[in-house]
Amino acid sequence: MQVQKLLKTAGAELASVGIEQAVLEAQLLVQACLNITRSELFLSYDRSVTPVQEERFFALLSRRCEREPLQYILGSCEFWSLEFYVTPAVLIPRPETEFLLEHVFATLAGEQDSTVENILDLCTGSGVIAVVLGHELEHTVVTAVDCSPDALAVAGKNIARYHLAGRINLICADLLTSFKMENSFDLIVTNPPYVIADDLAGLEPEVREWEPELALSGGKTGMDLIDRICQSCVRHLKPGGWLFMEIGADIEEPVLSVFRSAGSYKRVKVVRDWSGRPRVLQAKSIE
Repeated sequence: MQVQKLLKTAGAELASVGIEQAVLEAQLLVQACLNITRSELFLSYDRSVTPVQEERFFALLSRRCEREPLQYILGSCEFWSLEFYVTPAVLIPRPETEFLLEHVFATLAGEQDSTVENILDLCTGSGVIAVVLGHELEHTVVTAVDCSPDALAVAGKNIARYHLAGRINLICADLLTSFKMENSFDLIVTNPPYVIADDLAGLEPEVREWEPELALSGGKTGMDLIDRICQSCVRHLKPGGWLFMEIGADIEEPVLSVFRSAGSYKRVKVVRDWSGRPRVLQAKSIE
């Protein structure tokens, strides 16, 4: 079978099950099976594939038609213009988290006389936040925490990929429960589970059926971990240290209420993302 026939068949099948970017995803599946670049693909339409390649292609196509996320099928995802290893043990990195990081860097750049040396990444998952922080902020040490050993295994591979093992430390723990009081950080960044439990059923099948519920569900109100983070992080932030958290648009008011009533933070506000939706909670430890 020729490449153009594979593309046509895959595009039609993906579209029939509701995949919005069916043509693009068909191209990515072919690229993966033939181990070629996008440019090479466009020069290969008349190329015939081997029986082994054809069999592998239709196996991958079948998985995608079952709405398994393309990133899990390919084993990778682009984030911050970097390539990251992903498995069903971790959430697929999203543009909203890129916005979180952009806001972190913009805020730090506007701070006078601020020194960031020790960073905490809570609920690290695939480790993308830790890797980007370590990559962009030289001379820092990042502690990346997650309660899932399987997620930490994925994070470890991504950290090693970008040669940051000497500057990013992985810890398997339930938030900050294993930290001593003397542990303190200049910066805490976190993307905790924040989806309201009753809303999980309404998510796209790629998310609902494939991504880890542990990393998605924030409990009945979406606030289960956020409440705990608010109370525990202030004890581990240095005076004047920043905390930045990705949140869901539907929990803006509860998040603001919790942090403002804690009495331990200042400059508490929620920042809206590119589409105008509440996305990032920022708070600074009182000095």
